[in-house]
Amino acid sequence: MILADYHTHTAFSDDSESTPESMAERAVALGLKTLCITDHMDYLYPEKYAPTRFVFDADKYFAKLTALKEIYEDRLELCIGVELGLRNEPALKEACADYYRKLCAHYPFDFIIGSTHVLEDLDPYYPEYWETHSKSQGMRAYYESILENIGIYDMFQVYGHLDYLVRYLPQESDSWCRQTDYCFSDYKELISEILKKLIASGRGIEVNTSGTQKYGLPFAHPHPKVLKLYKNLGGEIITIGSDAHHPKYMAGGFASTRELLLSLGFSYYTVYRKREPVFLPL
Repeated sequence: MILADYHTHTAFSDDSESTPESMAERAVALGLKTLCITDHMDYLYPEKYAPTRFVFDADKYFAKLTALKEIYEDRLELCIGVELGLRNEPALKEACADYYRKLCAHYPFDFIIGSTHVLEDLDPYYPEYWETHSKSQGMRAYYESILENIGIYDMFQVYGHLDYLVRYLPQESDSWCRQTDYCFSDYKELISEILKKLIASGRGIEVNTSGTQKYGLPFAHPHPKVLKLYKNLGGEIITIGSDAHHPKYMAGGFASTRELLLSLGFSYYTVYRKREPVFLPL
Protein backbone atom coordinates (compact mmCIF):
# COMPACT_ATOMS: atom_id res chain seq x y z
CA MET A 1 0.00 0.00 0.00
CA ILE A 2 1.00 3.60 -0.55
CA LEU A 3 1.02 5.19 2.90
CA ALA A 4 2.90 8.41 2.20
CA ASP A 5 1.67 11.53 0.40
CA TYR A 6 4.69 13.49 -0.81
CA HIS A 7 3.11 16.48 -2.53
CA THR A 8 0.67 18.61 -0.54
CA HIS A 9 0.01 22.29 0.06
CA THR A 10 -1.25 24.50 2.86
CA ALA A 11 -2.02 28.18 3.31
CA PHE A 12 1.70 28.88 3.10
CA SER A 13 1.00 28.53 -0.65
CA ASP A 14 -0.94 31.39 -2.23
CA ASP A 15 -3.36 28.96 -3.91
CA SER A 16 -4.44 27.13 -0.73
CA GLU A 17 -6.42 28.12 2.33
CA SER A 18 -5.88 24.85 4.21
CA THR A 19 -4.16 24.89 7.57
CA PRO A 20 -1.27 22.50 8.19
CA GLU A 21 -3.35 21.08 11.07
CA SER A 22 -6.24 20.22 8.74
CA MET A 23 -3.89 18.41 6.37
CA ALA A 24 -2.29 16.47 9.21
CA GLU A 25 -5.68 15.50 10.63
CA ARG A 26 -6.81 14.23 7.24
CA ALA A 27 -3.63 12.21 6.84
CA VAL A 28 -4.23 10.54 10.19
CA ALA A 29 -7.88 9.85 9.33
CA LEU A 30 -6.80 8.21 6.06
CA GLY A 31 -4.33 5.97 7.85
CA LEU A 32 -1.27 7.47 6.20
CA LYS A 33 2.05 6.90 7.91
CA THR A 34 3.84 9.89 6.40
CA LEU A 35 2.79 13.31 5.15
CA CYS A 36 5.19 15.65 3.40
CA ILE A 37 4.03 19.25 3.08
CA THR A 38 5.60 20.85 0.01
CA ASP A 39 4.43 24.43 -0.23
CA HIS A 40 5.12 26.59 -3.26
CA MET A 41 8.26 28.68 -3.52
CA ASP A 42 8.21 30.33 -6.93
CA TYR A 43 10.92 32.95 -6.69
CA LEU A 44 10.57 35.72 -9.30
CA TYR A 45 7.00 34.70 -10.12
CA PRO A 46 5.81 37.24 -12.73
CA GLU A 47 4.61 40.50 -11.19
CA LYS A 48 1.83 40.71 -13.78
CA TYR A 49 -0.05 38.07 -11.79
CA ALA A 50 0.04 40.02 -8.51
CA PRO A 51 -1.10 39.73 -5.78
CA THR A 52 -0.19 36.06 -6.24
CA ARG A 53 3.48 35.66 -5.29
CA PHE A 54 4.07 32.02 -4.33
CA VAL A 55 6.82 32.91 -1.84
CA PHE A 56 6.55 32.08 1.85
CA ASP A 57 8.44 33.11 4.97
CA ALA A 58 10.73 30.13 5.51
CA ASP A 59 11.38 30.94 9.17
CA LYS A 60 7.66 30.92 9.94
CA TYR A 61 7.18 27.82 7.78
CA PHE A 62 9.75 25.81 9.67
CA ALA A 63 8.60 27.09 13.05
CA LYS A 64 5.01 26.04 12.33
CA LEU A 65 5.76 22.65 10.79
CA THR A 66 8.44 21.76 13.33
CA ALA A 67 5.95 22.40 16.14
CA LEU A 68 3.36 20.31 14.30
CA LYS A 69 5.83 17.43 13.92
CA GLU A 70 6.05 17.24 17.70
CA ILE A 71 2.29 17.38 18.18
CA TYR A 72 1.70 14.50 15.76
CA GLU A 73 4.83 12.46 16.39
CA ASP A 74 2.89 9.51 17.85
CA ARG A 75 0.35 9.46 15.03
CA LEU A 76 2.05 10.68 11.88
CA GLU A 77 5.49 11.24 10.46
CA LEU A 78 5.43 14.81 9.19
CA CYS A 79 8.17 15.77 6.76
CA ILE A 80 8.97 19.30 5.67
CA GLY A 81 9.36 19.80 1.96
CA VAL A 82 9.09 22.51 -0.67
CA GLU A 83 8.06 22.75 -4.31
CA LEU A 84 10.42 25.07 -6.18
CA GLY A 85 9.20 26.82 -9.30
CA LEU A 86 12.14 26.64 -11.72
CA ARG A 87 12.84 29.31 -14.34
CA ASN A 88 15.04 29.00 -17.42
CA GLU A 89 14.73 32.49 -18.92
CA PRO A 90 18.24 33.86 -19.62
CA ALA A 91 17.68 37.01 -17.55
CA LEU A 92 16.34 35.12 -14.53
CA LYS A 93 17.84 31.66 -14.29
CA GLU A 94 21.10 32.55 -12.53
CA ALA A 95 19.39 34.68 -9.88
CA CYS A 96 16.71 32.06 -9.36
CA ALA A 97 19.20 29.20 -9.03
CA ASP A 98 21.34 31.21 -6.60
CA TYR A 99 18.31 32.02 -4.44
CA TYR A 100 17.24 28.37 -4.29
CA ARG A 101 20.74 27.11 -3.52
CA LYS A 102 20.99 29.48 -0.56
CA LEU A 103 17.48 28.62 0.60
CA CYS A 104 18.09 24.89 0.48
CA ALA A 105 21.51 25.16 2.10
CA HIS A 106 20.10 27.18 5.00
CA TYR A 107 16.90 25.25 5.73
CA PRO A 108 16.77 21.48 6.44
CA PHE A 109 14.08 20.45 3.98
CA ASP A 110 13.42 16.71 3.94
CA PHE A 111 12.33 16.76 0.32
CA ILE A 112 12.52 19.17 -2.60
CA ILE A 113 10.37 19.02 -5.72
CA GLY A 114 11.46 20.92 -8.81
CA SER A 115 8.59 22.02 -11.07
CA THR A 116 7.99 24.15 -14.12
CA HIS A 117 5.05 26.51 -13.59
CA VAL A 118 6.27 29.48 -15.64
CA LEU A 119 8.15 29.74 -18.92
CA GLU A 120 8.83 32.72 -21.16
CA ASP A 121 7.58 34.78 -18.20
CA LEU A 122 4.10 33.31 -18.70
CA ASP A 123 2.09 30.99 -16.50
CA PRO A 124 0.16 28.52 -18.73
CA TYR A 125 -2.62 28.56 -16.14
CA TYR A 126 -3.64 31.84 -17.77
CA PRO A 127 -4.98 32.09 -21.38
CA GLU A 128 -2.19 34.50 -22.37
CA TYR A 129 0.25 31.62 -22.83
CA TRP A 130 -2.03 29.85 -25.29
CA GLU A 131 -2.78 33.05 -27.15
CA THR A 132 0.87 33.18 -28.20
CA HIS A 133 1.51 29.41 -28.64
CA SER A 134 -0.15 26.67 -30.62
CA LYS A 135 -0.70 23.53 -28.59
CA SER A 136 2.35 21.85 -30.14
CA GLN A 137 4.54 24.95 -29.70
CA GLY A 138 3.39 25.33 -26.13
CA MET A 139 4.00 21.70 -25.24
CA ARG A 140 7.42 21.56 -26.88
CA ALA A 141 8.56 24.79 -25.22
CA TYR A 142 7.42 23.38 -21.87
CA TYR A 143 9.37 20.12 -22.23
CA GLU A 144 12.43 21.98 -23.51
CA SER A 145 12.34 24.19 -20.42
CA ILE A 146 12.28 21.10 -18.19
CA LEU A 147 15.30 19.65 -19.97
CA GLU A 148 17.22 22.88 -19.45
CA ASN A 149 16.11 23.27 -15.84
CA ILE A 150 17.47 19.85 -14.90
CA GLY A 151 20.91 21.14 -15.84
CA ILE A 152 20.54 24.49 -14.09
CA TYR A 153 19.13 23.37 -10.74
CA ASP A 154 20.89 20.69 -8.71
CA MET A 155 19.07 20.99 -5.39
CA PHE A 156 15.84 19.09 -6.08
CA GLN A 157 15.26 15.34 -5.75
CA VAL A 158 12.23 14.80 -7.99
CA TYR A 159 10.72 16.67 -10.94
CA GLY A 160 7.04 17.40 -10.36
CA HIS A 161 4.06 16.63 -12.64
CA LEU A 162 6.02 16.22 -15.86
CA ASP A 163 3.01 16.82 -18.13
CA TYR A 164 1.48 19.52 -15.93
CA LEU A 165 0.75 21.66 -18.98
CA VAL A 166 -2.14 19.50 -20.23
CA ARG A 167 -4.25 20.65 -17.29
CA TYR A 168 -4.55 24.05 -18.91
CA LEU A 169 -4.81 23.38 -22.62
CA PRO A 170 -7.42 25.59 -24.30
CA GLN A 171 -10.93 24.18 -24.43
CA GLU A 172 -10.75 23.46 -28.16
CA SER A 173 -7.79 21.18 -27.45
CA ASP A 174 -9.72 19.25 -24.82
CA SER A 175 -10.28 16.09 -26.84
CA TRP A 176 -6.68 16.12 -28.02
CA CYS A 177 -5.26 16.26 -24.51
CA ARG A 178 -7.25 13.18 -23.58
CA GLN A 179 -5.84 10.99 -26.34
CA THR A 180 -3.89 8.17 -24.74
CA ASP A 181 -0.64 9.03 -26.52
CA TYR A 182 -0.98 12.83 -26.40
CA CYS A 183 2.41 13.48 -24.85
CA PHE A 184 4.28 10.43 -25.96
CA SER A 185 4.27 10.01 -29.74
CA ASP A 186 4.85 13.70 -30.52
CA TYR A 187 7.45 14.31 -27.81
CA LYS A 188 8.95 10.90 -27.11
CA GLU A 189 12.53 11.88 -27.92
CA LEU A 190 12.38 15.00 -25.78
CA ILE A 191 10.75 13.18 -22.88
CA SER A 192 13.36 10.43 -23.17
CA GLU A 193 16.14 13.00 -22.83
CA ILE A 194 14.46 14.47 -19.76
CA LEU A 195 14.16 11.06 -18.10
CA LYS A 196 17.71 10.02 -18.99
CA LYS A 197 19.10 13.24 -17.55
CA LEU A 198 17.17 12.79 -14.30
CA ILE A 199 18.26 9.17 -13.95
CA ALA A 200 21.90 9.96 -14.69
CA SER A 201 21.92 12.63 -11.97
CA GLY A 202 20.41 10.34 -9.34
CA ARG A 203 17.04 12.07 -9.34
CA GLY A 204 13.53 10.89 -10.11
CA ILE A 205 9.95 11.78 -10.90
CA GLU A 206 6.64 11.76 -9.09
CA VAL A 207 3.25 10.31 -9.85
CA ASN A 208 0.95 13.26 -9.23
CA THR A 209 -2.62 12.04 -8.88
CA SER A 210 -4.25 15.45 -9.29
CA GLY A 211 -4.67 14.72 -13.00
CA THR A 212 -7.48 12.28 -12.28
CA GLN A 213 -8.67 13.62 -8.95
CA LYS A 214 -8.96 17.33 -9.66
CA TYR A 215 -8.43 18.14 -13.33
CA GLY A 216 -10.67 15.59 -15.05
CA LEU A 217 -7.91 13.80 -16.95
CA PRO A 218 -8.08 10.03 -17.46
CA PHE A 219 -4.53 9.67 -16.14
CA ALA A 220 -2.34 10.95 -13.37
CA HIS A 221 0.78 12.98 -14.16
CA PRO A 222 2.75 11.81 -16.02
CA HIS A 223 0.95 9.64 -18.54
CA PRO A 224 1.39 5.85 -18.07
CA LYS A 225 3.46 5.66 -21.26
CA VAL A 226 5.93 8.11 -19.72
CA LEU A 227 6.09 5.96 -16.59
CA LYS A 228 6.71 2.87 -18.71
CA LEU A 229 9.50 4.63 -20.58
CA TYR A 230 11.00 5.75 -17.29
CA LYS A 231 11.01 2.16 -16.05
CA ASN A 232 12.53 0.86 -19.30
CA LEU A 233 15.30 3.46 -19.09
CA GLY A 234 16.22 2.24 -15.61
CA GLY A 235 14.31 4.78 -13.54
CA GLU A 236 13.75 3.71 -9.95
CA ILE A 237 13.06 6.83 -7.88
CA ILE A 238 9.35 7.58 -7.92
CA THR A 239 7.43 9.47 -5.25
CA ILE A 240 3.64 9.58 -4.96
CA GLY A 241 1.80 12.83 -4.32
CA SER A 242 -1.77 14.05 -4.48
CA ASP A 243 -0.84 17.71 -5.00
CA ALA A 244 -3.70 18.33 -2.58
CA HIS A 245 -4.41 21.97 -1.75
CA HIS A 246 -7.37 20.87 0.36
CA PRO A 247 -7.66 17.90 2.72
CA LYS A 248 -10.39 16.24 0.63
CA TYR A 249 -7.94 15.57 -2.21
CA MET A 250 -5.24 13.98 -0.07
CA ALA A 251 -4.14 10.48 -1.17
CA GLY A 252 -6.78 10.53 -3.91
CA GLY A 253 -6.23 7.83 -6.52
CA PHE A 254 -3.46 6.12 -4.59
CA ALA A 255 -4.99 2.64 -4.88
CA SER A 256 -5.25 2.81 -8.68
CA THR A 257 -1.77 4.35 -8.85
CA ARG A 258 -0.38 1.38 -6.95
CA GLU A 259 -2.01 -1.04 -9.39
CA LEU A 260 -0.68 0.92 -12.36
CA LEU A 261 2.87 0.97 -11.04
CA LEU A 262 2.80 -2.75 -10.27
CA SER A 263 1.54 -3.45 -13.80
CA LEU A 264 4.46 -1.47 -15.23
CA GLY A 265 7.01 -3.46 -13.24
CA PHE A 266 7.65 -1.17 -10.30
CA SER A 267 7.82 -2.91 -6.94
CA TYR A 268 8.48 0.03 -4.63
CA TYR A 269 7.97 3.76 -4.26
CA THR A 270 10.18 6.38 -2.66
CA VAL A 271 10.00 8.69 0.32
CA TYR A 272 12.66 11.14 1.43
CA ARG A 273 13.97 12.00 4.86
CA LYS A 274 16.70 14.63 5.12
CA ARG A 275 16.84 14.49 1.30
CA GLU A 276 17.86 10.83 1.33
CA PRO A 277 15.69 8.29 -0.51
CA VAL A 278 14.00 5.42 1.28
CA PHE A 279 12.35 2.73 -0.83
CA LEU A 280 9.08 1.21 0.39
CA PRO A 281 7.16 -1.75 -1.07
CA LEU A 282 4.06 -0.95 -3.09
